[in-house]
This record gives sequence, structure tokens and C-alpha cells, in this order.
Amino acid sequence: MAVQKSRRTPSTRGMRRSHDSLNGSALSLEPETGETHRRHHISADGFYRGRQVLSDKK
Repeated sequence: MAVQKSRRTPSTRGMRRSHDSLNGSALSLEPETGETHRRHHISADGFYRGRQVLSDKK
């Protein structure tokens, strides 16, 4: 079983945890429909970068 040799300081602990926070997802505005969607993903209407890449399922 691993046992630490000396106690870690609160400063060192904080430096290790500094990258653990979560960021919000980056959003983009679709120029054709004006819809907000995640970056590098198609919108709910099937548009990506101003072009329709997914047709309707009608």
C-alpha cells in the first residue's frame, strides 16, 4: 500500500485541483436559421456552417 512520505501543503493541493473545474460548452450561432448549437456539431434542424447536411425525415 502506498504511503506518502510527507504531507502535501494546501498550496500544492490547490495547484493540482486548479484544472478540475468544468467549463461550459462552446456555442455557435447558425447563420441560416439563427439557432444556437454546440461548436463543430450540426444544429437540430440539420444545418452545419450554413449548409443543410441532414435532410428532414418526412
